[in-house]
Amino acid sequence: MMKKKALFNKVNKLELKKLLEEESFDRITASFYRYIKIDEPNTFRDHLYDEWHKLKVFGRVYIAKEGINAQISVPDHNWEAFIMQLNRIKELTDMHIKKALQDGPSFYKLIIKVREELVAYGVPKESYDMDHVGKHLSTNEYNKALEDPDAIVVDMRNYYESEIGRFENALIPDVETSKELLPEVKRLLKGKEKNNVLLYCTGGIRCEKASSYLIKNGFQNVNQLQGGIIQYAHDVKEKDMISRFKGKNFVFDDRLGERVTDDILASCHLCGTSCDEHTDCNNDACHILFIQCDGCSQELNGCCSMECRDFASLPLSEQKRLRKDPKRVVSKTFFDSRIKPKLSQ
Repeated sequence: MMKKKALFNKVNKLELKKLLEEESFDRITASFYRYIKIDEPNTFRDHLYDEWHKLKVFGRVYIAKEGINAQISVPDHNWEAFIMQLNRIKELTDMHIKKALQDGPSFYKLIIKVREELVAYGVPKESYDMDHVGKHLSTNEYNKALEDPDAIVVDMRNYYESEIGRFENALIPDVETSKELLPEVKRLLKGKEKNNVLLYCTGGIRCEKASSYLIKNGFQNVNQLQGGIIQYAHDVKEKDMISRFKGKNFVFDDRLGERVTDDILASCHLCGTSCDEHTDCNNDACHILFIQCDGCSQELNGCCSMECRDFASLPLSEQKRLRKDPKRVVSKTFFDSRIKPKLSQ
């Protein structure tokens, strides 16, 4: 009997990152999404993994019966072959792909997962209709729409993304998870059903279902930024336009952000110094994402607190023993009590 190929990575993280550093070629980081019916997501997923693994594609990809959402890294010499492979799949032909604004290591392995939803909003299916979504506005159209004093700009991302970059005067919903977002946006916009609503997010996918949800709930003039901040930043740069988006665009890969303008909107969560660099706590028992300046990073060895720094300095065997101790709280001591900074509008 022929042995079935493993459709997942078996190499540890450190070795994968070392292999990435040793690559002699450049990579193209890009993203795309499409809401489209996929009858057998698991079969679709296995086929993609097999094909993309051959092309040395890395990234994080989600597949559901409602479509696909992909953030990927492709060897530059395999880019044309990758596009040809996409076009051989009827659900993915003529895909609008957004390339990253800035280079840098983004992904070190390929992960493709099947999910119930592309964006985990968790709202009832009868509360939206993907055949009716908001009007897609180009960068130029979006900038013109921003001139309307009665327009309401809504950031459809998580709080920590908005913290380092956002459109001027944007409404920032104070939520921690995607499941809270749509009901909260509807609540914040109550009474504004006739106003021009201007949604934006990283690459556009979160605005698709969000716009459909608002339309189904009575909002009459719902618009969304075509291609999201990624496309907006490209257009601003290429056409020498004034950017109404300020700061950095948070991205979900090892780069953690792409700078759009020189504005620094955030501050170090530990000392308050002006800073917009996200970091992943160096304590393997914590790994919380937070903003940290160079000074605090040096003092705490890339950790979020002295407790995490001290814990991470212990021998690995001792760390493993303590992590199994239910009486010891290792992580998030500082951030559980942190007062989230108020964003200036």
